Amino acid sequence: MLSERLEALTFIGAIARTNGEHGPEYALTQAGKELATLVGALGTWGQRWLPRLAKNEDNDLEPLFVDMQRRVRFAALPKHPLVIRFEIDRRECRFMLLRAAEASVCKQNPGFSEPLIVRSRLSTLISWWRGDASFIDAQRMGLGIIGPRVLVRAFPEWFDRYQLAEIGPVLQRDALMRSKTGHIPERAPTQIAGPL
Repeated sequence: MLSERLEALTFIGAIARTNGEHGPEYALTQAGKELATLVGALGTWGQRWLPRLAKNEDNDLEPLFVDMQRRVRFAALPKHPLVIRFEIDRRECRFMLLRAAEASVCKQNPGFSEPLIVRSRLSTLISWWRGDASFIDAQRMGLGIIGPRVLVRAFPEWFDRYQLAEIGPVLQRDALMRSKTGHIPERAPTQIAGPL
């Protein structure tokens, strides 16, 4: 699936493919940079305006782990390699190896110490990851981190969450205003510059 997407993006000129030392490498073209700006704006709009309730959504574990693996803060990790065991819903356990310059998700422990266990419903872990809930709120929702206290406290700092996690929804603000006043304040219409 990824290779098909890369091929399509290459075909439309959004990325350029080169043969690197270890295989194909891809870089954004000018068109790709402009497209990235547009996609970022759509993502920001979605974070602000669309309802986000992970427990009512069709969630998938694999994309979550891919994103977590990509967004590890290596400088914040402990000195020694460790494995985090993830027990999510009633699914097969997953293991995340974290060490100086590597983050890997595996179906078996690759042979390192396993000091932390993360137990959670998938919807709760996703809610924390994408910014719908703070880490403390996610713990109240059932996210459990089991292990030495120093590692449990450090766990959320080992990751840069989803890139739009810090963008809060406007809908929550409106709901708060409605609960205080009984109605949602009207917004001034947005004017779009230029021809339509």
